Amino acid sequence: MEPTSKPVALVTGGGTGLGLAIAAGLADDGYDLAIASRSDEHLTRGSAALRRHGARVVAVRTDVREPDQVDHLLEEIQREYGRLDVLINNAAGNFPIAAESLSPNGWRAVVGIVLDGTFFCSRAAFPLLSRSPHASIVNIIAAYAWMSGPGTVHSAAAKAGVLALTRTLAVEWASRGIRVNAVAPGPIRTEGTDRQLWTSEELVERVRRGIPMGRFGTPEEIADAVRFLVSSRAGYITGQVLAIDGGQWLGTGVMELLQPFASDRSSVPPGKPPG
Repeated sequence: MEPTSKPVALVTGGGTGLGLAIAAGLADDGYDLAIASRSDEHLTRGSAALRRHGARVVAVRTDVREPDQVDHLLEEIQREYGRLDVLINNAAGNFPIAAESLSPNGWRAVVGIVLDGTFFCSRAAFPLLSRSPHASIVNIIAAYAWMSGPGTVHSAAAKAGVLALTRTLAVEWASRGIRVNAVAPGPIRTEGTDRQLWTSEELVERVRRGIPMGRFGTPEEIADAVRFLVSSRAGYITGQVLAIDGGQWLGTGVMELLQPFASDRSSVPPGKPPG
């Protein structure tokens, strides 16, 4: 096919959930797309959904842990589009487990997808990105990359590595015109997270109480932040992490203890203490 004149974005894990929402948002912004996944079913369903947004879509079955497969993915993008302007490293793996119960294979699987995959994709995309006038990479991480993530030691360690990778590449590749940033989504409900993370309504409610804004986020809210970071409006931003979590990583702290008082404030005259 003829090379496209439209900007092109690659979204790993772009066939479902958060990745699909990001890809759809970029399609609405006028991007042609490449999506990668290990699942043919996800690629088929995701491609159909994205074409309804008017995008041209290349779907390539890819395990981002395998450098040869990643190289093939970029070759397909080169062949189909002749360019790449945006890379969204969204492919991830996670499951809650106590550190002492995590098997070596479980550790390797998550670190391989999240950390190795982000590097392999970024490295393979570099030649095409360095030819783009407005190149941008956005890595999807989480706040426990700089805090703690009990029950997610594999994912927390991997995403901490991606955070360091983000800042390092931002400096190394700035002179090549490639901006590198990250977003750290808070609790988001999708089909995948409900199956893997939010496994009971009790857990959902406990998590919700720890979010100052009092609600879960939506995939579209994360997608909007990514769309901003890859746009010209963020043209002087690189090496940054944007937490999109309703304030969760800041914590509710003492406000949980003060909540009964906070609920009664409307009945207290201004300037007069309760009691």
